[in-house]
Amino acid sequence: MLGFGTPKDRAARAGDAVDTLIGPEVVLRGELQFAGGLYFEGSLLGRAIALEGRPAQLTIAARGRVEGEVRAPVVVVHGHVVGDIHAGERLELGPGARVEGRLHYSVLQIAAGAAVSGQLLHRGSEAVQAAPSVEPCSDAPAPAA
Repeated sequence: MLGFGTPKDRAARAGDAVDTLIGPEVVLRGELQFAGGLYFEGSLLGRAIALEGRPAQLTIAARGRVEGEVRAPVVVVHGHVVGDIHAGERLELGPGARVEGRLHYSVLQIAAGAAVSGQLLHRGSEAVQAAPSVEPCSDAPAPAA
């Protein structure tokens, strides 16, 4: 199931499906853009960016290493990331994960043994803090003195 079928077929598959595999002997420099399931065992010196509006999951294997920004709806890390991670839907850190940077997430799962050196930033928190204060309704009874 490495990229076979129509785009509609690939979109209908489970979120954990692997469309693309990048092996452990591969070193990439620059920006990697992808959609679908990407299983990454190599080294990336640059950014890994999921195509906007397309389902995508990046899995960084235990031997995988990324030095740069990561952006995808679903990010699963078992290897090493030095840089910020932006996971629009879910971020999972496996027991061997090593991350140095800011982790932006909606849902976060961290296995025992994972290590994070940086900040954890929940996506909903910023919106809650920036929300305007709510004025009491004029029909509400006055508080007792």
